[in-house]
Amino acid sequence: MKLEIDFQKGNGLVPVIVQDKDSLQVLMQGYMNEEAYEQTVAERKVTFFSRTKNRLWTKGETSGNYLLVKEIKTDCDKDCLLITVQAIGATCHTGSTSCFGKINDKGFVYTLEQIISERIDNNVESSYTNQLYKRGINKVAQKVGEEAVEVVIEAKDDNDELFKNEAADLLYHYLILLKAKGFVLSDIESVLKERHEE
Repeated sequence: MKLEIDFQKGNGLVPVIVQDKDSLQVLMQGYMNEEAYEQTVAERKVTFFSRTKNRLWTKGETSGNYLLVKEIKTDCDKDCLLITVQAIGATCHTGSTSCFGKINDKGFVYTLEQIISERIDNNVESSYTNQLYKRGINKVAQKVGEEAVEVVIEAKDDNDELFKNEAADLLYHYLILLKAKGFVLSDIESVLKERHEE
């Protein structure tokens, strides 16, 4: 479904903010004219209007680092777009994930979830993640249980570093369990949000 966008306010261009679908990190900002928007909607790859080259420019057309469109929203004035994407490779020409540099690590759990999924989906033989996954749901669940017990043990002691490491191990194995069950972290977030709204 095409959105109603006010291209006239900015002399035919609207600013576009591109955000990672999982980490919600802002990856870059650019501009679209109506033709760039139409192409983005049709091809599901972010296409900008380059003001310096005076032409349409699909992000990744030379590097292969495309921005695959997941959702497009307008702001309340209909003169700015927010596009959530799955980024293929680095977004910035410097090789960084974001053109704004490293903003925060709050979304890294989602990045880790994606790495886990890729190692399993691509059957990476050397990956511990994939090896555990291939042993089946019982082994994965057992490992989560073992890690949970270790977290409880470390919580009762005073070594913060050991506690944090065991908590990280638990979270990592929990993500593998979610994958094995066919769920993603956002599914669990939805449950928590529903509980909060009750």
